[in-house]
Amino acid sequence: MNNREPDCIATENTQDSSSLRSAELRRDFKQNIPELLQLERLIRQHPQHLRVHTELTLHARQHEFPLYSITLGSVDTAAPTLLLMGGMHGLERIGSQVLIAWLQTLLERLNWDSYLQQQLAQLQLVLIPIFNPVGMYLNQRSNGNGVDLNRNAPINAEGDVPLLGGGHRLGPFLPWYRGRKNAHMEAENIALEKLMQARIFNRPFSLVVDLHSGFGMRDQLWFPYAYRKKPIHNIAEYVALKMLWERTYPNHTYVFEPQSVHYLSHGDLWDYFYLQARAQQQTHFLPLTLEMGSWAWIKKHPRQVFNMAGLFNPQMQHRHARVLRSHLLLLDFMLAATLNYRNWLPDEKQRGILSQTANSLWFR
Repeated sequence: MNNREPDCIATENTQDSSSLRSAELRRDFKQNIPELLQLERLIRQHPQHLRVHTELTLHARQHEFPLYSITLGSVDTAAPTLLLMGGMHGLERIGSQVLIAWLQTLLERLNWDSYLQQQLAQLQLVLIPIFNPVGMYLNQRSNGNGVDLNRNAPINAEGDVPLLGGGHRLGPFLPWYRGRKNAHMEAENIALEKLMQARIFNRPFSLVVDLHSGFGMRDQLWFPYAYRKKPIHNIAEYVALKMLWERTYPNHTYVFEPQSVHYLSHGDLWDYFYLQARAQQQTHFLPLTLEMGSWAWIKKHPRQVFNMAGLFNPQMQHRHARVLRSHLLLLDFMLAATLNYRNWLPDEKQRGILSQTANSLWFR
């Protein structure tokens, strides 16, 4: 938390607040955070498929903002898990929009697709489509307290980080603020940590895809570490997943590599959870970040640079629809890879070869 009086407070709550919204509040949300209204509409329309939990209720600007988690599929702890997240940074709405679009497609298919029904019966699917609802409502990167949720974990980089962008403690008046030194993590991150402990770390295999935007010309799939330039412990599994994707979809355009190839940062949330999983001997935990290349959208429509939302989200309707379509195949692949993880995880001999491959690709 910050020295100033917080703009946002949080309370734990398991009740669905969507039914309590007044007509005036719905109009306000439709203007400022339509993604939340769309998500709540899906929740109301498909109660037979969804187990919905309000992990946290955030209070800001005299409004309540629920942090929803949505679970589908198996409750058996022996089943693998896929966790999909969006909206960690409030400005990057396109991540939430892609995830909600995929969820809508998934729910419609569940009404008639027996193969998909069989798939979901064998795995746990958890979605957090809007992780930072207050930041999204306020149209800012940080949460309601001015803290960047992905710079907020208690981890310091083992090397130089970009000025400001790698995380700093100067104050919430600048982006990428980490929060006060030695303070507890922000309420959103604590709620996510509880979810990870209860529903992710106790599974035999867990894959995470966290959807972001705003870096480079191409769509990139990053994996830890962000705080050091050394290979992650299960680097062989990441190389195996990369090769599985590239063999299955050889015409794809994603770049698959560790974040440290680009820059180091303090307080990365997925570094933190990965180290937690290691400490608890959860050996097959693979977090990934999808960084959608927003610079390509700006190049095709340069006037977006004068609009804060345009720096991180496609503004033209046809391009927005194309982005919503373009990542559906990737998310379907991640679902299938999670379900069939035993068929592609490397054995000990393969691990050595794949680790050498990683060294030649990224760590020479």
